[in-house]
Amino acid sequence: MAAEMALLKPISKFSPKLSPSPITRPGAKSFRVSMSTTSMPPKTSKKGNKKEIQETLLTPRFYTTDFDEMEQLFNTQINKNLNESEFEALLQEFKTDYNQTHFVRNSEFKEAADKLDGPLRQIFVEFLERSCTAEFSGFLLYKELGRRLKKTNPVVAEIFSLMSRDEARHAGFLNKGLSDFNLALDLGFLTKARKYTFFKPKFIFYATYLSEKIGYWRYITIYRHLKENPEYQCYPIFKYFENWCQDENRHGDFFSALMKAQPQFLNDWKAKLWSRFFCLSVYVTMYLNDCQRTAFYEGIGLNTKEFDMHVIIETNRTTARIFPAVLDVENPEFKRKLDRMVEINQKIIAIGETDDIGFVKNLKRIPLVAALVSEILAAYLMPPIESGSVDFAEFEPQLVY
Repeated sequence: MAAEMALLKPISKFSPKLSPSPITRPGAKSFRVSMSTTSMPPKTSKKGNKKEIQETLLTPRFYTTDFDEMEQLFNTQINKNLNESEFEALLQEFKTDYNQTHFVRNSEFKEAADKLDGPLRQIFVEFLERSCTAEFSGFLLYKELGRRLKKTNPVVAEIFSLMSRDEARHAGFLNKGLSDFNLALDLGFLTKARKYTFFKPKFIFYATYLSEKIGYWRYITIYRHLKENPEYQCYPIFKYFENWCQDENRHGDFFSALMKAQPQFLNDWKAKLWSRFFCLSVYVTMYLNDCQRTAFYEGIGLNTKEFDMHVIIETNRTTARIFPAVLDVENPEFKRKLDRMVEINQKIIAIGETDDIGFVKNLKRIPLVAALVSEILAAYLMPPIESGSVDFAEFEPQLVY
């Protein structure tokens, strides 16, 4: 596995995260980054060797929300739509803890890390950093919700706490992987260093559901591909993705149940607009981020764009079961728009890497940013697919849950 490989095997055919109030994960397990998307060297923080967090438009962020509203939404005395039996069943599944003994390291990890060198070693380290930060951000989200909802709805609160267990386990496992490369993320410092963005609860639901489901499809796709093509199994962490992604899937199913308990977030024209907006945000962010890191995907035998489109299509099909409207991602024009966004984004990045002064760089970026926004808006305005759960349909639906 080397970034400079001249011949790469084509993509195989796919079988069908503590502070008092942080909340995160609005993008595709759309991995949180601790490095800039440009090639500028990271600055060192006062904490020692830790890299300073450099934010960009594509850098997933940490989020906070209105916790008082969250408590009202899950108050059984106020919200009569809460299906307690469904949440009890989900709780029992989470208590089972299928992956309690799954994440066990062995000597393969260090041996594989020692064999990785050159540019691909650095990009693989970045993958581990991004993944670890993503899982840790999920831990923060679920831990705080579990704490805040304890009195209001003990069952839902306990599920959130058990999901935080899963995410902490994932983050710890990834951080151990970084130790194979003689690195480690200071997660406590990361919590304090990140900037927090406010999201209303309903936006947290849309975004986190998408995050978990797209995480499932990313992980299971990579796992199945490497199982069929073991010559690309460059690091043993991928062998854990099958069980890992089942955690993602269970988390997504829980958020689906949460949204069904809040029909006001799914049954009107505003819900349709917001659903499409979050789908587009997650898909575009993943596509642009991954197209900046094609060496990683090519190094494990994947065509980046084909991989991303497969993940987007499968995520969209899954999301259509609960969201009232989704994007028509299987329309060839949607992919053409994504590819044009990639071209524009690459030009924006190239400007950032020049020696021009900041003012000149910003002037040069203006028409490109306008063009990028124009493409995003055009993709959003494409005719959507009416979808959603039969539970919320006022007529006989074509697509049922």
